[in-house]
Amino acid sequence: MATLVRVVETGSFSAAARQLNVGQPAVSKTIAQLEGRLQVSLLIRSTHGLTPTEAGLRFYERAKAALREADEAELAARGAGAGLSGCLRVSAATTFARLYILPLLPRFLDDHPDLEIDVILDDRVIDLIAEGIDVSLRMGNLPDSAAVARKLATGGRSVFATPNYLARAGEPESPADLAVHETIIYSQLTDVWSFTREGAEASVTVHGRIRVNAAEGLRAAVLADMGLTIGSDWMFGPELADGRIRRLLTDWSLPPIDLWAVFPAGRMASAKARAFASFVAAALDEVYSQPA
Repeated sequence: MATLVRVVETGSFSAAARQLNVGQPAVSKTIAQLEGRLQVSLLIRSTHGLTPTEAGLRFYERAKAALREADEAELAARGAGAGLSGCLRVSAATTFARLYILPLLPRFLDDHPDLEIDVILDDRVIDLIAEGIDVSLRMGNLPDSAAVARKLATGGRSVFATPNYLARAGEPESPADLAVHETIIYSQLTDVWSFTREGAEASVTVHGRIRVNAAEGLRAAVLADMGLTIGSDWMFGPELADGRIRRLLTDWSLPPIDLWAVFPAGRMASAKARAFASFVAAALDEVYSQPA
């Protein structure tokens, strides 16, 4: 049943095999044996991949529910979610994970010695089902309205620059001043920055010769005194604390950014995923909710 569920959700034998840590022939043989025992075709094979037949879809839905109940029964027998075991696959943006999530993992693993964690670092929004992800940590607006998500924290957003850059280019006194500054532009965001102050609004179109598609590149360019940028206060937390980065236009506000735990749609979040999300929320509230 577990093999059939993985094949349906990934759409291929090879992807299911990678998630199950077995060879592709083993997955094909398991599905063939299952179809032989049931005396019915469960999958339609084509050049476009694998899709379930009507019988396969019915079996998939029941099998998924049965596997979920089995997992929950095992955890209940062990006592209130204690003793989590197996592998938990987590995805997160590279910079946020490096600064805030990876340093927390020893505490979580100490609480659950039978658990392993597979961390996938990627700034892109990835397909949770295709990649076999149990929980994804995402920032900002969720593009998939059908996603099962839990808000973990809310962080501020600011304009940042190094003291060296400001000594060379001057410090902006209003949002309009940003138009003449060299800006490190994050390609996943708009070039128009909107600010508010005491009910007033101000928008400015920024310009820059450097555009990056990952937060690690944004951090590196700013720390190299190449320009200013906009980002979450989480992004430059350590540097704000030691003075290597300054927060600018502090009398103006930018829209805050939310951190979400996102679970695969159409599937009940596992106890491991729920426990990890709760742990991250508590840790961020305790340590990082008020960046320096």
